[in-house]
Amino acid sequence: MRGGLLRGHSAQQNSIQWRASDHFPPRCFMSSGLNPQQHAAVTHVEGPCLVLAGAGSGKTRVITAKIAHLIEHCGYAPKNIAALTFTNKAASEMRERVAKLLGEPALAKQLTVSTFHSLGVQILRREAGAVGLKERFSIMDSDDCFGILQDLAVSTDKAVIRRLQHQISLWKNALCSPDQALTQAQDEQQAQAARVFRSYVATLSSYQSVDFDDLIRLPVELFRNDEAARDRWQRRLRYLLIDEYQDTNTCQYELIKLLVTGIGKKPMFTAVGDDDQAIYAWRGATIDNLNNLQQDFPELKLIKLEQNYRSSNRILRAANAVIGNNPKVFEKSLWSEHGMGDQIQVVAMDDEEAEANQVAVLLSAHKFDRRARFSDYAILYRGNHQSRVLEKALRRERIPYVMSGGQSFFDRAEIKDIVAYLRLIANGDDDPAFIRAVTTPRRGVGQATLEVLG
Repeated sequence: MRGGLLRGHSAQQNSIQWRASDHFPPRCFMSSGLNPQQHAAVTHVEGPCLVLAGAGSGKTRVITAKIAHLIEHCGYAPKNIAALTFTNKAASEMRERVAKLLGEPALAKQLTVSTFHSLGVQILRREAGAVGLKERFSIMDSDDCFGILQDLAVSTDKAVIRRLQHQISLWKNALCSPDQALTQAQDEQQAQAARVFRSYVATLSSYQSVDFDDLIRLPVELFRNDEAARDRWQRRLRYLLIDEYQDTNTCQYELIKLLVTGIGKKPMFTAVGDDDQAIYAWRGATIDNLNNLQQDFPELKLIKLEQNYRSSNRILRAANAVIGNNPKVFEKSLWSEHGMGDQIQVVAMDDEEAEANQVAVLLSAHKFDRRARFSDYAILYRGNHQSRVLEKALRRERIPYVMSGGQSFFDRAEIKDIVAYLRLIANGDDDPAFIRAVTTPRRGVGQATLEVLG
């Protein structure tokens, strides 16, 4: 296929003929460090493929190498390949690694490497009219949506409204409409939540706005109801790669199916995931999607990546013992060539302060013994509420540190207020920015007035 036309196109259909040989000298990067399973995952391009990638098994390397393989050896144009992941950081890293593999940064820029939500934005911007939106529709963030629900909900309790916001998100991610939610309600509380859901959807529509869940839900509804739009995007995105597949929800899986299936179309995609790393059930992700792949795509090729490049065998044995108790979709066992490694220590402490003090003391002692640098160490903790006691202990031991995470500067209320004015200057049609600007500070403009203006 090297040097051939795009798959599925005749010379008459494809006015721009992509030839890999026009861009790349003959070479083969496939043998450079890929193990047999990774190589099989990269080179399988004749149908749907699921790569079961254990932790530290080189899944990002497989995805980036496969993108390069599709371009260099299979005749795919970069603009016809999409790689989907869950964070902008992961998407940026993936694009950089592909650019290095290709040696052509300009070609890497033609790829669609993005989050599901970013792809949804691209689709909605081009198909806005078909879903009842103006081209310059606005995207509400979580705080904007919370404000709308505050006005619509009977309760003024912020915790109750947060739960309602989460429930609405789950309904949207499960492709459940307000009417369906109302029909399925088991008590008056759920029925009231469904009625607020209906009003919330209507309010967003009147504001010509969407929330983050709509960025995926609306393209799914579009492709279900508009065969021409679905065909346009299938022709544009001819091969899909999905990272962290185990974290997909019902709506995201439906979007994938709609993009890769059609009459006379062979599904061309690679999903990379691991059921043992599924941690987002609380936001609608379901490992049932791994089972669904086998049912919806009987020709699915399964490839397991079990060699770990990150940890010693002692750590992997401990990890295998823990995840061995999980309900299994697929069996696997991680192994490594890094030897046994040091003993794992588990130390019980009386309370969080004793724990923090012990961490600081052990870190100082280890640094002194090994003549290391403070930058060689990291402290991992489960929640932001734990950082305060750790910071106090580090300061007491005069250990310099840098915090990673915490509240973003741009999430502060006063910054969002100023940014709303700047957004309104840049885009006079930005309704959420107008709403925030006209109500901050308070000017006596209420919900009824805003609905009329909307």
